[in-house]
Amino acid sequence: MDDSLASPPTGIPHVVNILNAIFLSSYVNILLVFVPVGIVLGALDMSAYLVFVINFLAIIPLASLLGFVTEELAKHVGQTLGGLLNATFGNAVELIVSIVALAKGEILIVQASMLGSILSNILLVLGCCFFAGGMIFQEQTFSNIVAQTMSSLMALATASLLIPAAFRATLDSVDGGIDENRMLAVSRGTAIVLLVIYVLYLFFQLRTHSTLFETIDSSDEEPPVLSVVVCLFFLTAITVIVSVCADYLVDSIDSIVTTTGLSKTFIGLIIIPIVGNAAEHVTAVVVAMKNKMELAIGVALGSSMQIALFLTPFLVILGWIMGQPMSLFFSTFETAVLFVSVFITNAQIQDGISNWLEGAMLLGTYMIIAIAFFFYPSTL
Repeated sequence: MDDSLASPPTGIPHVVNILNAIFLSSYVNILLVFVPVGIVLGALDMSAYLVFVINFLAIIPLASLLGFVTEELAKHVGQTLGGLLNATFGNAVELIVSIVALAKGEILIVQASMLGSILSNILLVLGCCFFAGGMIFQEQTFSNIVAQTMSSLMALATASLLIPAAFRATLDSVDGGIDENRMLAVSRGTAIVLLVIYVLYLFFQLRTHSTLFETIDSSDEEPPVLSVVVCLFFLTAITVIVSVCADYLVDSIDSIVTTTGLSKTFIGLIIIPIVGNAAEHVTAVVVAMKNKMELAIGVALGSSMQIALFLTPFLVILGWIMGQPMSLFFSTFETAVLFVSVFITNAQIQDGISNWLEGAMLLGTYMIIAIAFFFYPSTL
């Protein structure tokens, strides 16, 4: 009989075991000490720099806890629905931060954080996986069919940004000015198409071609430690706490821009993605060092693809509902950076073989992009 259906143990020792399993699930959880500190500093309206840094550090372990609890819940519902849960909650922190920023009208932060999350996954995370794994194994192999499917969808997502940029440039040259209503209409229509494509991809992954993805989802699973009720409770509690920390984090950005001289684009594109992806980055690198490259690539490319095909268009539709002018129009430079990044990533994975030099190339590309955006003004 399934252990999850058996009567759960009760009492203080069981509660202690649950808390130990949750809070000792990752070494980054030591940063949880910053959670109450960040909330108090934000509530007391203290120094914006302190509020930003402390809440930045606080969200990192919260993201790790969210990932752990989601994996526990996934063990109860089976491989198919479990994979969908992991994909959905894997980017929960980025979604929460973006929704908070969108509600405050920080469109630039939302767009930059979405683009930054994509770039960090396909360049930084994948690069670290290739490099770390390549230091141990001379060559590592993976299913190039699955990788190519994901990268093809990323190419579609890139096209969805290129077309609005070209459309806006055409409006500038033909009409002699920018029609924001037309721009928003194109973005919203494109967002709906992307969401439909994402649903079709889920059907492709979970139904018609599920055998292609079995090696990504399969691993040596241990029985769940947490019950479904406990998982749902902690998912709710962590989401609420992340929302509070994210609210204070976003509120402090304007002051950080003023005092440090950093642009909102750099903060959103380079700094904020580190918050939501830190635990995911570590997981991908660890499994790559164990020569489980298909799992590592599934984390890196799967996460970036979900951001491009689901989170970004979802935020466009949500902005429409909220009355915020969130669009798929990114600057020419940002669109070019995404195009080059997807092109380079495609070139590295097309043969189904990786080594440390390919990882170094991806990391080098990310560093060049980070340097460029460090000097990139928010006003362009």
